[in-house]
Amino acid sequence: MKKVAGTLKIDMAQYRELEAFSKFSSDMDKVTEMTLDRGRKNTQLLIQPQYSPMPVGEQIAILYCGVHGLLRDVPVDKVRQCQDQFLESMRSTHADVLNDLAAGNLSDNSIKVIEEVIANIDGQYK
Repeated sequence: MKKVAGTLKIDMAQYRELEAFSKFSSDMDKVTEMTLDRGRKNTQLLIQPQYSPMPVGEQIAILYCGVHGLLRDVPVDKVRQCQDQFLESMRSTHADVLNDLAAGNLSDNSIKVIEEVIANIDGQYK
């Protein structure tokens, strides 16, 4: 979890600062827009239903997608839907990867699988 979400706290702080600043500005450069977009999407990814916590392996997989900007083509209002599709696909075809992530093993193979699965789902939103 620390490997994946290591920069999440800094990223979210930067997002909140830029969001407050952006309320006063009408013109934003591309980098600022991308940072705000990623922050909004990461905020959606961090929301979990009450009394229904997500297993650690699934948390790591979806946070990897958010932190590394793999959801850039998904509209903010569709992030939860994309997350559900991604996790369902991971549970059904790559449960071994989720188990490895839950055990604390973030291997190159796990990263490859995560990136392939999210790329397939992300393509639906282009």
